[in-house]
Amino acid sequence: MNRRTPKSLKIYRPEAAEPLEMPMTGSTVHAGFPSPADDFLEGSLDLNRLVVRHPEATFFARVEGDSMRDEGIVDGDILVVDKAVEPFDGCLAIAYIGGEFTLKRVRIEAHRILLVPANPNYKPLEIRPGDEFAVWGVVQWIVKRV
Repeated sequence: MNRRTPKSLKIYRPEAAEPLEMPMTGSTVHAGFPSPADDFLEGSLDLNRLVVRHPEATFFARVEGDSMRDEGIVDGDILVVDKAVEPFDGCLAIAYIGGEFTLKRVRIEAHRILLVPANPNYKPLEIRPGDEFAVWGVVQWIVKRV
């Protein structure tokens, strides 16, 4: 059983040169019965403007593996990763450890850092002194197909 995600992480830059604006409804979407008054469009939405806060530090990464499946993050999901965001306890991050990238929840404790998976088939990774380790970026958004 591999404790980490594969060495190859597919990383992409956002294409923000030309906005791609999509029509957007003028109200929220209710999970019950639709309202007949909601039959109108209001403005547009550019996904890059919505999800990219720091263009030079933001990347898209495609998920491979199942170590975060219990958080609903599965193979093929797209992560919006911001390298300008300071890692914090509980953040979802792409970490670099021992020459490999991995997607895990970061737990910062008094005397140690853990990278915690969301699948009981994987064990948390404890960062030890001398480990080649860095939080590469903090996940800000998850884009998934339903």
